[in-house]
Amino acid sequence: MGGAAAGAAAEETSVFGLAPVEPARTAAYGEHPDQVVDFYLPPPGTDGAARPAPLVLLFHGGAWRAPYDRRHVSPFAAFLAGRGLAVASVEYRRGGTDPARAGRWPETFDDIAAAVDTVPGLARDLGLPGADPDRVVLTGHSAGGHAVLWAAARHRLPSGTPWHLPSPSPLRGVAALAPIADLATARALDVCSGAVDELLGEGEGAGDADADGDELAARLGLADPAALLPTAIPTTIVQGGTDIDVPPAVADAFAEAAARAGQDVRLIRSDGGHFPPIDPTTPAAHTVAEEIARLAGADAAA
Repeated sequence: MGGAAAGAAAEETSVFGLAPVEPARTAAYGEHPDQVVDFYLPPPGTDGAARPAPLVLLFHGGAWRAPYDRRHVSPFAAFLAGRGLAVASVEYRRGGTDPARAGRWPETFDDIAAAVDTVPGLARDLGLPGADPDRVVLTGHSAGGHAVLWAAARHRLPSGTPWHLPSPSPLRGVAALAPIADLATARALDVCSGAVDELLGEGEGAGDADADGDELAARLGLADPAALLPTAIPTTIVQGGTDIDVPPAVADAFAEAAARAGQDVRLIRSDGGHFPPIDPTTPAAHTVAEEIARLAGADAAA
């Protein structure tokens, strides 16, 4: 195993070797079993009272494949909560019965949109101490990074599409971590072994669900965050300089597309590869926490 591959394997082992952290509360944001969210809450102040904290909607990665769920980001969610942020870790539909398959069209996108639209109000209705649903930041890793960039761009979708919003979501900002941010570039680089085409519905089998070339192109235009710029929502990308899972070229392509569209995107190049931004044992995760707090207009605890 080469040096880069060995380093990437060690980073992955570190993240997946962390013990899962149980949430303070789990709730459903829809009827499907995967439409659930785990809440992690910041500690109370020295007087024992809860302080209103920004609500961070966290979307996990895993190339939209079913074996990867929100449990692997639970230590990161708990870490952010310990830094004074309220966290809602979102589950969503990924691949179906085939564990190698990436995503479901259109259900994966249905869930992303539903979570962003519903979870802040759900947090309010549950009366969660320390969660301020009026200060929302989206953050996501890898495929979850795609999710949050896409969710912030829904007002840029054609008005006839089911996920269209008439105006931008009331978000404080978006922090995308090693995101699959530019789907065209990710397809060209075969990121995650064809995951993008599978997400868009290629090869699902005979019938209406199977997307041909023209349909794939149409879906790409609806699903690619880089094709839906500018969003007018403050956006940061944290990208590992040695990432071999989602290479820096994908984030660079998104940042270049944003610049052409007239949107400033803050691109932070962190040490290491794909997993340090969600590994609480790394400096990159501290950088992420500070950036989320900056977007939210809050101070992250040391």
